[in-house]
Amino acid sequence: MGNVAVLGVGLHRFGKFEESASEISRKAVEMALEDAGMEWREVQAVVAGSPRLSAGGFGFGLNGNEMESIFGMTGIPVFNVAAACATGGNAFSLAHMMIECGQCDTVLVCGGEKMPRGFIPRPTGAANDASDVDYLRWACVGIPNPAYWALECNRRMHDHGTTEEHLAKVVVKARGISVHNPNARYRKAITIEEVLASPMISSPLRQFEICAVSDGAAAAILCSPQVARRKMKKPVWSAASVIATGQFGDSKMRIPELSGPSSQSAPFCSEATGAVSKALEKAGITPADVDLVELQDNTPWQELTYPEVWGFCEPGKSEWMLDRGETSIGGKLPINPSGGFLSFGEATIAMGLFQVFEMTCQLRGQAGLRQVEGARVALGQTMGMGGNGAAIVLKN
Repeated sequence: MGNVAVLGVGLHRFGKFEESASEISRKAVEMALEDAGMEWREVQAVVAGSPRLSAGGFGFGLNGNEMESIFGMTGIPVFNVAAACATGGNAFSLAHMMIECGQCDTVLVCGGEKMPRGFIPRPTGAANDASDVDYLRWACVGIPNPAYWALECNRRMHDHGTTEEHLAKVVVKARGISVHNPNARYRKAITIEEVLASPMISSPLRQFEICAVSDGAAAAILCSPQVARRKMKKPVWSAASVIATGQFGDSKMRIPELSGPSSQSAPFCSEATGAVSKALEKAGITPADVDLVELQDNTPWQELTYPEVWGFCEPGKSEWMLDRGETSIGGKLPINPSGGFLSFGEATIAMGLFQVFEMTCQLRGQAGLRQVEGARVALGQTMGMGGNGAAIVLKN
């Protein structure tokens, strides 16, 4: 038994909508309350993702006080959290700690966002100066995220023999899964030929290999063991929720060093790697114990690289696993059985909680044709601007 249970989850489908961020977030919270069998008056605190506080302030999104105003001004504490794409994971971690330390018995954690068109722009504002490494990457090197990911992807192709067909296969797998996910933005199967025929954005990455920006919202209600025993027979437990930041020496922080060997003073993708390794340790498990992974696949490069960096397989083996169906549903290590960012698009503030929704459905056995049979342990990971990383381990 754990100290924190996931009592209820809700997810507003992803896409582009006329509704405001507050409206789609309200719907996600309503779903979570209904799923938990709770009334609003039973919620003791709110932790919300808030893009209005995030670096650059891109997007138009949720503030936790808006949810309290909508559902009822009961005087409960409201926390607004910002960590760019890792915001949902950060908000979940704060809610987890509030339950674990005994401050509350029930906490609502929620996040929703309406994203502007096009790629996420360079951060703007007075805070951007020589101390802001993400600002320097955008301003000095002059590249947005797709070009940055393309540099890293080219290095992988050089080091491990990754082909354009491998990149396309990741997208084909994701879209094939999302056909069975009613909450996904893209629900049509796609072929390798169609992926490779899509426009080149930043070589070798094509349009269909870069996640879109979407509108979306998600919510979860966490509770103490006492509430869980009263409300449900077989809870899903939050075994670990960890946040981390980048470490000095990481060759990826933040302008990529691709001309020579990586530094050994810190792990590659240190914010994500640090969060994942600490989450596994806190949950008392190893990579071999994990039944499914929901990771941040802005491009196929992430899905191929991260499992290796985290110790789930040997360096250069991800393509071998992909070719043999080991990362598909029914394989040894299903990756993104939701369809992932490549099928949903990215509503930055909601992404960590979108993963919690999917992992909870999987562990409950409620994922339908996406179900990973016998799933008992799930890992979710997100990372965001500024070197923010988050990882969550759920168990049933």
